[in-house]
Amino acid sequence: MDGFSFAAIAFFSLLQDKYEMYSVEMEKQSDGDMDVKIKKKKKGAQKKEKLESMKKEMDVDDHQLSLEDLELKYRTNTTKGLSSTVAEEIFLRDGPNELKPPKGTPEYVKFARQLAGGLQCLMWVAAAICLIAFGIQLGQGDLTSADNLYLAIALIAVVVVTGCFGYYQEFKSTNIIASFKNLVPQQATVIRDGDKFQINANQLVVGDLVEIKGGDRVPADIRIITGQGCKVDNSSLTGESEPQTRSPECTHESPLETRNIAFFSTMCLEGTATGIIINTGDRTIIGRIASLASGVENEKTPIAIEIEHFVDIIAGLAIFFGATFFVVAMVIGYPFLKAMVFFMAIVVAYVPEGLLATVTVCLSLTAKRLARKNCVVKNLEAVETLGSTSVICSDKTGTLTQNRMTVSHLWFDNQIHTADTTEDQSGQTFDQSSETWRALCKVVSLCNRAFFKSGQDSVPVPKRIVIGDASETALLKFSEITLGNVMEYRERFKKACEIPFNSTNKFQLSVHELDDPRDQRYLLVMKGAPERILERCSTIMIKGQELPLDEQWKEAFQTAYMDLGGLGERVLGFCHLYLPQSEFPRGYNFDGEEMNFPTSGLCFAGLISMIDPPRATVPDAVMKCRTAGIRVIMVTGDHPITAKAIAASVGIISEGSETVEDIATRLRIPVEQVNKREARACVVNGGQLKDMETEELVEILKMHPEMVFARTSPQQKLIIVESCQKLGAIVAVTGDGVNDSPALKKADIGVAMGIAGSDAAKNAADMILLDDNFASIVTGVEQGRLIFDNLKKSIAYTLTKNIPELTPYLIYITVSVPLPLGCITILFIELCTDI
Repeated sequence: MDGFSFAAIAFFSLLQDKYEMYSVEMEKQSDGDMDVKIKKKKKGAQKKEKLESMKKEMDVDDHQLSLEDLELKYRTNTTKGLSSTVAEEIFLRDGPNELKPPKGTPEYVKFARQLAGGLQCLMWVAAAICLIAFGIQLGQGDLTSADNLYLAIALIAVVVVTGCFGYYQEFKSTNIIASFKNLVPQQATVIRDGDKFQINANQLVVGDLVEIKGGDRVPADIRIITGQGCKVDNSSLTGESEPQTRSPECTHESPLETRNIAFFSTMCLEGTATGIIINTGDRTIIGRIASLASGVENEKTPIAIEIEHFVDIIAGLAIFFGATFFVVAMVIGYPFLKAMVFFMAIVVAYVPEGLLATVTVCLSLTAKRLARKNCVVKNLEAVETLGSTSVICSDKTGTLTQNRMTVSHLWFDNQIHTADTTEDQSGQTFDQSSETWRALCKVVSLCNRAFFKSGQDSVPVPKRIVIGDASETALLKFSEITLGNVMEYRERFKKACEIPFNSTNKFQLSVHELDDPRDQRYLLVMKGAPERILERCSTIMIKGQELPLDEQWKEAFQTAYMDLGGLGERVLGFCHLYLPQSEFPRGYNFDGEEMNFPTSGLCFAGLISMIDPPRATVPDAVMKCRTAGIRVIMVTGDHPITAKAIAASVGIISEGSETVEDIATRLRIPVEQVNKREARACVVNGGQLKDMETEELVEILKMHPEMVFARTSPQQKLIIVESCQKLGAIVAVTGDGVNDSPALKKADIGVAMGIAGSDAAKNAADMILLDDNFASIVTGVEQGRLIFDNLKKSIAYTLTKNIPELTPYLIYITVSVPLPLGCITILFIELCTDI
């Protein structure tokens, strides 16, 4: 029987702290025995395969395991932690809990690359030819002219000087992995053998039981075992600006969405938690992103491709004309060596010596101009790439939006009011004369734990630093602008009791004394999830009057709630209750644990919705992009509804454009019956992307001109960029978080944010926006297109002046008329006039 081979399978072997990749082939011999061959994979194949595996979503089930299964899997204990001997054994197997830097490119190699581009190679060849020609002259004893030697030196000098300039620009950008190291926590609290102590975070191993508290960085990927009010900042990983609750319950099948996993290097903002480490070092989510960012190769810039193409044409023409002149010289009767010198002279004459200097100077001047307009360019060629851009994949938070939660709408007196969301508070305000508004404002100001950092009285309210989470910060700033001094107002209403917001109750409550000494009652104020607040209310305030909360008002509430939620805004409900003095006299001991006071039968005051509003300059910038033929795609980690609302408000989804879901709603038919090609816009979430083949994604990008991607992971951002590039687009990517760095590196030009941007994003990018403003990119595009025009003129000029330079040579060879221009004179004209 002929031998048949099974499909090769890849596995990793940990050797000297490195992963080696092998392929295993099993072949059945004619005698029935199995022959196993193990071959080490080539380095290129290893690297490619590792990168492809990194692009796949993380496949872990630790968040779904029971505590018993978790203990069994990691040989640990949820109260005593690992034993020291097991910890040492795992440490020897896995190595330290740190990100391993990839092999860096030596500086001399980087410098050599600057000297060996397309044009540079052509000039090296020309210099070598000049030296050969000079050598031939010496061999013939002709010492009358050293022009060829001077020409060779001048050519080499041009290459070296422009090479040094390019190297200096590149040298200013640092190793990507170094910026990830800044995210790594230094110390961690661990429990081993039942003892609690502090160790260096790089000594932690899988299975360790660790404790985190507010202010700590999470020391590894951990599965939460216990948690009390624990909230983490995942913005650098997922792009969510809201603090995320962490608790022991598994709330989602995806490890990135569930509440019981905290990620390496994210910040614990408040509360405490204990957890078991499930991944360390390069195997953590942040480690995978770091590997992905450093493993992705930079794309060749359009200008580099164009110059390569141009060099091929020039080299071809030079050799063709050189060979023609050589043949003519030989036919006329010149000696072979003399004819060779002519050949070399023609080749050198055809080399555009001044073009390299022209390109470098042109790019440098534009880079300087851009720096004055808040765009810092790290790589000179990126300036022109920006001009060639045909697709911009923009992050939402902080780039298109202001990166601050702001009160945008209010619902009271059965009416939706619009608040001022402008950055400088120059917009319109709403009617504030209603008694209901006064009651709502009181609840907003008192039921809030956020406070301003001291010493900021002279700072405008929107710019003040606040201690508290994003929603409470928005409400505090809103109260300060509409009511006045909130901190002073709170002091007048002394707090008697407080229950902070938690994920079980979904409300926050506080009880206050009234500011009128004649009124001895207490005021209970509450805010939280609108549906939870409404079910605790029996009345509703309308124009200062308390009315029974009947079905009609519940329906009005539901309509308003759906309208505000449909705008992608975060909605909170507010209510209050004046506690009767007979039951709750002054000095009553309110107990937050027992809740010895009513929490139902309250009076509903109103709804307030918040959003991270778009920057004022963005809609105009998006419109300019459309006019210039550039497609803007939003790629965000935020929720689809919010992403769609912001995309519509800035013009990424234009007025009148519908998604498949919008068409289905309008025609009142199931989504499946809608012809997808009719929809101009499309919103794709991370869950749908996960199950999508690359070809399907490319087809969607072709079909819908207006695209929004929401809830995307770092790997998916990278795949979106690659899909756009497959369609032949020159892709610019904007981003600020660690999660954006692989896509920034893969893009034709990566644009990072200077203020909100993480070091990892800045290092992966080619350009940094100092003002974090999307509109600055449009400025960059305009300048980049100017460069392209200027370079086209330079190249046309370079080619046309070759004819008058070549004609005297032809006359000299054929008719023996003395040369009017020597080599050095031509070179002088070349360099001086070009620059």
